[in-house]
Amino acid sequence: EHMAQQSDTSAPLFGIPLAHKNLYQRKDWICDGGSKTLATHRPNKTAFSIEQLDDAGALDCGRLTCVELGLGTTGHNEYAGTAKNPWNPNYICGGSSSGSGAAVAAGIVAASLGTDTGGSVRLPAAACGLVSIKPTHGLIDRNGVIALSPTLDTVGPMTRSVRDAGIILQVLAGKIGEDSLGIPTNAPDYLAEIENGLSGCRVGWPTNFFMEHTDDCIVQEIQDIFQLTSKLGAVCADVALPGIETANALNMLITAVEGASLHEGSIIEKHQDFGRQSLSRLLVGSFVQARDYQNALAYRGKMAQTILNDTFSKVDAVVTPIWPYLLPTIEDSDMGAKPGAADMVFRSGHNTRPVNYLGFPAVTLPIGLDRNGLPLSVQLIGAPFTESKLLKIARSLERELCFWSSHTPNLRVDEG
Repeated sequence: EHMAQQSDTSAPLFGIPLAHKNLYQRKDWICDGGSKTLATHRPNKTAFSIEQLDDAGALDCGRLTCVELGLGTTGHNEYAGTAKNPWNPNYICGGSSSGSGAAVAAGIVAASLGTDTGGSVRLPAAACGLVSIKPTHGLIDRNGVIALSPTLDTVGPMTRSVRDAGIILQVLAGKIGEDSLGIPTNAPDYLAEIENGLSGCRVGWPTNFFMEHTDDCIVQEIQDIFQLTSKLGAVCADVALPGIETANALNMLITAVEGASLHEGSIIEKHQDFGRQSLSRLLVGSFVQARDYQNALAYRGKMAQTILNDTFSKVDAVVTPIWPYLLPTIEDSDMGAKPGAADMVFRSGHNTRPVNYLGFPAVTLPIGLDRNGLPLSVQLIGAPFTESKLLKIARSLERELCFWSSHTPNLRVDEG
């Protein structure tokens, strides 16, 4: 019935084909979350966000492969399969919303919803040359989406243009059903000022953390983008983000604890059905002391307030890299085959996990190709509920860079 034609042709997504990460439940559809532990899971209700897309006229074309339960950054999945990057099938397309990144970049669907707990929308979007939005925590309802870490999880769109991302955000933002951590709000018109340029915008260059463990070749690309915002009329300044150095580790601690708690039954009864990487990361959470978890949660508010006062009182957005290194191949980043890849995987979320810990929004934008012909992207981080400002900055850069007008993935059907 959800595929039936609607009479309102003016609906914002009328007739637009979409497909989503395999964590988004639809009544009576199999939704396994990329995990053998949920191989027969057939939900009795549809995710609230999917219902909103239905109401906006979108066609739901199916579910896309992802990392098991959303717990991973490279896209590897022993059970459901590992998606290939449309720009070069030997390389990862990022995770955990791996199939979403691949399908949208390959032009199979116009857009996809992913989920982002530590970078799982932004990392595959960046790897595949897409625009994505990791919204303010609580802005989009998550009810009916298989959870990993409720205090960190967010829903976000992945598209090929800034405007498309804004359209989907408009459909979803502030409409809260049964999500206990959702924040009902009257969302602004995210497209109203999207073409207004950067005059009056304030953009910051982070002087701590983000560049410290990012390869020099990528830092230079982000620096060029920072300078471009100045040329386009933004007021630019160096800014520090006090205390953010601990956010990466604290994000991982919270994810492990909450993931272990949510999936405790499966860990006990179906541990043999888990992928090795997923099970090992979840088990870590079972051995974290309660006071450490509570301290990690309690410190979030203090860090967020400090950064709001010290950083976002001075700028509207901070530019950072996303991937801290050039994208690796599927083979080189396979922890199952190459245990030495563990350090690479840990480092992958260096620039994304802190944003989830803070609960702040971020927008990603493709800015060019690296020396291997794979996308490079920039991350724009803002204060809570400033998605409209981030989209305006991203659109101003998009007009200059024209990424999708200048570059096309070269994936052939027989390769993918």
